[in-house]
Amino acid sequence: MLLSLSARHTGVLTTLIVVLALLSNLSYSEPVKSTPLKILYIMSYHSPWRWTDDQLQGFKDGLAIKNVEYKVFQMDTKNNSTLASKKEKAKEAKALIEKWQPDLVYTTDDDAQQYITQEHINSATPFVFSGVNKKPAFYGLEGSTNVTGVLEHEHFTESVNLVRAIKPEVKKLAVVFDDAAMWAPVQKRIKEELSHLPEIELVAWDVITSYTDYKKKINQYQSTADALALVGIFNFKDSTGSNVPYHQVLRWTTENSALPDFSFWADRVHFGTLAAVSVSGYEQGLAAGQMAKSILVDGIKPSDIPFKATAKGLPIINLARANMLGIKIRSSILLSSQVIQDFEWNK
Repeated sequence: MLLSLSARHTGVLTTLIVVLALLSNLSYSEPVKSTPLKILYIMSYHSPWRWTDDQLQGFKDGLAIKNVEYKVFQMDTKNNSTLASKKEKAKEAKALIEKWQPDLVYTTDDDAQQYITQEHINSATPFVFSGVNKKPAFYGLEGSTNVTGVLEHEHFTESVNLVRAIKPEVKKLAVVFDDAAMWAPVQKRIKEELSHLPEIELVAWDVITSYTDYKKKINQYQSTADALALVGIFNFKDSTGSNVPYHQVLRWTTENSALPDFSFWADRVHFGTLAAVSVSGYEQGLAAGQMAKSILVDGIKPSDIPFKATAKGLPIINLARANMLGIKIRSSILLSSQVIQDFEWNK
């Protein structure tokens, strides 16, 4: 009887030891699990700016992980677009990656791909991008083991149709670009879509490098065009060779042009552009964040996640600009659009 009891106690004791050991291992491993993921956000441009900030917010929401430590690195290429500046920023970013050892690098827009992601193809660190205009193959990303991301395709036809719904008389279009290399694929897509808009006559297709020339062109368009497509407006140089801030370009345009204008980004409409069917920075970031979650949480290889473009566009109208142009917009159009009541510089 005593032997039987002892054996029973021994079994209970053994079970307790096993349980305690498991609990001990669990408590030991918990600090490892509670260590935050490290994500480095490398933006081609700068912050604060709606486009880059919306992408980051979308990424965070798509990732949906609370225990994350973010670092943000700004290349600031809209304000400093020289090759030397871009290379210097790429050098700084590379040093930061090597020192901080992030679990994932999130890169946005084309400059970051050309000068940073491209240098880390097939490395051990996963990269996810968004806001990229050129095809991944241009940067050598096609077939890479560690890179995936979201492509940015503008809503040209939809934007033209929105402007024509606002002002049906629009037929003659002038299109403006700066000299940034990122616009090459955008130009190609716009030309392809123009072939499906026979009612639109292209009267100007200008790549402009200086702010002085931009002003001259805008004044010329007043008598030759019915509407303006303002695509690239960041690299116009002033008399010192510096880039003129885009919001300054847009304010001058608002105050000196009587033509309805459009673009593809919400931020432009806040700064005076009449309308856009906007590429959503938030949707771009959201899709990228979901990709990152698949990599970090589900263990899916970046190479198994296909590149994709977001399809959702948001109609946006600046009512103050419409009033300035003497355009009365139908309520049905306003109800189906995001309406900006005033110019950003008045807030």
